[in-house]
Amino acid sequence: MHKILTTKKSMAFAVGLSVLLLSGCVTVPESIRGTTETPQMNLVAVQGAPQIYVGQEARFGGRVVAVTNDKTRTRLEIAVMPLDSSAAPIPGQPSIGRIAAYYRGFLDPVDFKNQLVTVVGPISGSENGTIGNSDYRYVTVNVNSYKRWREVKEVVMPPQPMGPWGWGYGGPYDPRWGRGFGPEWGGWNDAGPARVETVVTE
Repeated sequence: MHKILTTKKSMAFAVGLSVLLLSGCVTVPESIRGTTETPQMNLVAVQGAPQIYVGQEARFGGRVVAVTNDKTRTRLEIAVMPLDSSAAPIPGQPSIGRIAAYYRGFLDPVDFKNQLVTVVGPISGSENGTIGNSDYRYVTVNVNSYKRWREVKEVVMPPQPMGPWGWGYGGPYDPRWGRGFGPEWGGWNDAGPARVETVVTE
């Protein structure tokens, strides 16, 4: 009997572990999962020796600084930023560096300029360019797939203080939401100002 229970526990643990692993694999949207489980995402390492990484699949994301179209392809200059678990650029993070991402086909600058994007494709080397009056060496990537992201502003309210009649004064539907009675009767205790955060979504 003990052996059967142990076996059942082991099976339950294995199933639970499988679910966790599978859920972790599907956090990245299908369009930018690429063909390898571990695409290159360390831009600093690639910048040090781009020739070593030629042909290796990479996944980089950030803000599109410039868009250039020619007859057969589009060049996206991307200020690369750290990515979250969904491979979306993390708002507010400083740029790690810039890449020149080449897409075979036409991409309208109106749809991409100053937008957040993640690209996937093989590293093709590097090219010399400039940023302002400074020389710059861009890591180049041939884009097989990409994803644009939407930036959404969200208002985050401060925690509501507890008062003698419970949580706040009238709850979240009260026009004075964000304030509540303080430790002394008849007084107001300001929980602080609301803040605006930027989140990235599909």
